[in-house]
Order: sequence, then C-alpha cells, then structure tokens
Amino acid sequence: MQTSSFLRFSKWVLVLVFLVIAAGAVVRSTQSGMGCPDWPKCFGQYIPPTKMEQVFFSANINYPKGQFIRYNDSLWFAATTFTSKENFDRTNWQHYNKHGYTKIVIYQTWIEYINRLLGALLGIFLLIQLLWSLKFWSTNKKISGLCFANVLLTGFQAWLGKTVVDTNLAGVKITTHLLVALLIAAIALTVIYIVKQTKKVPTKKLYWLTLVGLLLLTLQIILGTQVREQIDEISKTLAYGGRDRWVDKLDYVFLIHRSFSLLVTAIFLYVVYGFKKIGLKLFSNTLIVVCLFAVIILGIVMAYFDMPAIAQPLHLLFSSVLFVAAFYSWLNTGLNKSA
Repeated sequence: MQTSSFLRFSKWVLVLVFLVIAAGAVVRSTQSGMGCPDWPKCFGQYIPPTKMEQVFFSANINYPKGQFIRYNDSLWFAATTFTSKENFDRTNWQHYNKHGYTKIVIYQTWIEYINRLLGALLGIFLLIQLLWSLKFWSTNKKISGLCFANVLLTGFQAWLGKTVVDTNLAGVKITTHLLVALLIAAIALTVIYIVKQTKKVPTKKLYWLTLVGLLLLTLQIILGTQVREQIDEISKTLAYGGRDRWVDKLDYVFLIHRSFSLLVTAIFLYVVYGFKKIGLKLFSNTLIVVCLFAVIILGIVMAYFDMPAIAQPLHLLFSSVLFVAAFYSWLNTGLNKSA
C-alpha cells in the first residue's frame, strides 16, 4: 500500500514537472519573462497588480515596504511603509537598477506569476516526495538519493530563475533553465521506474541507439532554443508585428534545426521498430511516435503559417514529452546501470 501510494504521488510529481515546462514555454512565447521585474516576489508583493493603475505612482496611497512602481520610465520600490503625498518624493523610494527593463503589461505579469507559483508548488511536491522516500531507505537508497537530487536541482532552478530576471532574460541562462527542467523530469521518471521494479530487456543495440537518440534530441532542443532567441530579437525589432517576416529573417541555425529533425525522427522510429521486433510493448514508444509527428507538424505550422503563438509552447511541450518518453524506453534496456 505504501509503495503504490508513493508511486501515484511520484506520477503527479512528473505531471507537475510538465506543467512547469509548459508554463515556461507560454512565458517565452508571450514575451512574459520580465512580467515580474523582481524575484522572488512580483513588484515587491506576493500578489502582483491586477490593473495598470496600481503600477504607477498615485497620491494618498499606503505603499508597503518593497512595493514597486513605475515613475519617469524607471522602476522604484518603497524604502519603507508610508502613505504618499500629492507629489512623488524620492526620499521614500529607491531606484531599482538591476536591469533597465520597464515595460509593464498586466497579462504578462500574471503569466509569469503563475509560472512561478507552479515552480514553487513543484518544489513543495518534491520536498514531500523526498521525505516520503526515506521510508524506502532500508531497501533502496537510490530512491531517496534521486529525490534529494531533484530537490537540489529545483533549488538551483529557483536561483537560475532569479538570475534570468536580473540579467533581463540572458539567452544562455534560459537554455540552461530548460535543460535542467528536463533533467528533473528524467530523474522523476527514474524514481517511478525504480519503484515499479520493472525488469530490463537485455538489448545492447537498442541501449546505444536510444542513448544516441537522446543525445541528438538534447542537441536539437538546444538548437530550438537558439532559434527561439532569434525570434525574440526579430520580433522586438519589428515591434512584435510582421509575423509573416519572422521566419525569413532567421539564419543558418534554423536550417540546421529543421534538417536535424529528420535524423532525430529516423533514429527514434528505428528505436520503436526495434522494440516492436523483440516483442516489447511500451506505452513510451507510442508516445515517441505521437510526439515525433506532433513536433514535426507544429514545426511546419510555425514555419509556413506565420509563427502562431499557440504553436510555440505546444512545440516545446511535445519535444519535452518526447525526451522523457525516449528516456523511459532507454531505462528499459539492459545495459542501463542507473536502476
């Protein structure tokens, strides 16, 4: 009973990881990464503003210490709790100079805020999972070790999220943020695999082929983040309009990313065929096929139908599910030493 309950909870942890990845993709596609200009709070508060009037200076308002406002195209935060007078008094405020981003759009603020809430919820779930896993310490220490690793990685993600905001969405850090999220998902899945006590299939060929596919898929995801960074810059120069011109302005990285997808697709289709040939039916292999075609279709939609906003987070979400599904198939091969 204890094992089955822990297994169900661990599956919910994995679902939550995907929700966080999906939320991050929505943040990126809607340019909401700086929706909250500070961290860990949002505009210096635990609940961000719901209307623009709350963001600008007003007279006779009780401002709690730390609350952010925008004044003269700059961000300021209250140095102490006070009630404002008719005019802006700089002695009550401190200038926020960690970055120069001052654009404020309320819906972007809430998209980023929800993303942070999901991340915090994931951290709580992972901590509960770690404490729960200690019950398995006497029989399998790997379970607690992996859960502890995920708690540490989530803490690292929180710190990285702060630096992403402080550096105004530095590209390398955003890419690292995604890769660490995929690592957390892989570890969460490994915990599920160990608890289920699934028997491995001794197949050296599939072991190495799936591993190569995973490495190439990781590279493909990194290339995708580089394309996304270019899209961010292109959209900014076009004032976030002219979507029909975005793809035309991409450089060789996009061409490599598009062509490389054929190799990744071929490898994973052969992996699925290999599992079928030896008679091993895995739901993860079905997911691989579904995700491969979903990613390809969404890529075509973005390339030829003016980069619709909804297609971008879906493209990343299916890519992430593909990675985790392929990782689970790899876990089932006989040479894997991690479980």
